[in-house]
Amino acid sequence: MAPKPITSPVPDSWYPTLSVFTLAIGLVLAASFFIYEATSSRKSRSLVQELTTGVVASVFLGFGSLFLLLACGVYV
Repeated sequence: MAPKPITSPVPDSWYPTLSVFTLAIGLVLAASFFIYEATSSRKSRSLVQELTTGVVASVFLGFGSLFLLLACGVYV
């Protein structure tokens, strides 16, 4: 019984598209986070909304960076 080679669950041809979309979503969420911080007063801010927006933006930017590296041929 020969071992199966490790393969990516995502086809290689999807890497550039995934990087563009996930980076775009992450940048939009990061921009909305900064706009929220700049336009709301300290007393009206919500910690839950800040944390949620920050975490979701970080996840999208992280996966976008990963797919960008994979699209460029840097296999991490």
